[in-house]
Amino acid sequence: MNKIEFNTLVVREVGSLNNYALYFTHNEENAHDLVQDTMLKAFSYYNKFREGTNLQAWLYTILKNTFINYYRRQTKTNSIILKSNEISSADLFKSACNNSAEGKFMMQDIQSALSKLPEEYYLPFSMYFEGYKYHEIAEHFRIPIGTVKTRIHVARQQLKKKLKCYSQAAD
Repeated sequence: MNKIEFNTLVVREVGSLNNYALYFTHNEENAHDLVQDTMLKAFSYYNKFREGTNLQAWLYTILKNTFINYYRRQTKTNSIILKSNEISSADLFKSACNNSAEGKFMMQDIQSALSKLPEEYYLPFSMYFEGYKYHEIAEHFRIPIGTVKTRIHVARQQLKKKLKCYSQAAD
């Protein structure tokens, strides 16, 4: 099948593609855009179509996959971007960058809390924080893996207590 024959067969399917697209979008304008994207992809990937296969099914698959990709992209965009004309002060607080002085105070408090941990908790916790696995830490200190997990857990609990003011400010 040459490209002209292919294009003619594809254009004949526009009506059924519109109906199928409307099923997904529930909006005529969006359905029309979806069909246009499908047609563009079909013409672009003409060489991928195998003669003798069902052209309508091939086009429907392109349309469905195009819709799914658009839907996923839209969902991801909507979760990132706040679509509102007014931004509340709470949203501003969450998105505003902290100034460096506040960050410096926080880091000093974290360093202070870490330095107050007993060495038996501090060392396994700091290694875990740096990316070491439990079994690597256990081998390094020659202690059971359960002990490593317990020490890291205790260190976390102590840090949570000492840095409690920051967890309440985030709420």
